[in-house]
Amino acid sequence: MTDTPPPTVVIVPGLRDHVADHWQTYLADRLDGARTVPPLVHDRLSRAAHVAALDEVLASVSGPVVLVAHSAGVITTVHWARKPTRQIHGALLATPADLERPLPEGHPSVRELEREGWLPVPRRRLPFPSILGISSNDPLAARRHVAGLAEVWGSRPVDLGPVGHLNPASGHGYWPRAEELVRQLLGSRETERAAS
Repeated sequence: MTDTPPPTVVIVPGLRDHVADHWQTYLADRLDGARTVPPLVHDRLSRAAHVAALDEVLASVSGPVVLVAHSAGVITTVHWARKPTRQIHGALLATPADLERPLPEGHPSVRELEREGWLPVPRRRLPFPSILGISSNDPLAARRHVAGLAEVWGSRPVDLGPVGHLNPASGHGYWPRAEELVRQLLGSRETERAAS
């Protein structure tokens, strides 16, 4: 019996540029071998370009993968999952933005997001286990909306409490709970291996 390598964590950011004090940046630094989908230089609002960038990183990783997505990165992930090119061990999906309703000033409009291919947001069961972190006071998505996404995606909902959009603007740089939730996803892999 060949022993498979431990999963590689692949970080899927939202539409932001690289942010040094974002929890995903800290997580990538703390996990051996973690990979991050880089910010786009061209077509920065294109859903197809974001999905292609995720696919390119995944193609460069051998062995199992755990995805860690935040905000619009969650939406990138569920679009990618419509036609996955490889198996995913699990995914942590944290505070997805509601792209179907107008976002605060400074964010893309619903019309722009629709034109760039983000809408409609896929609403079918994901082909891999997932944990969906839900904020009770996210300015970019109502709690009820995100809970509904957890149901249709088949994700295990986790109440994160009042964490805002779980970004530096809401006071969240280093976020130790991310490591705990990733360990839960990795633990499910160990359970599967022990049973086989």
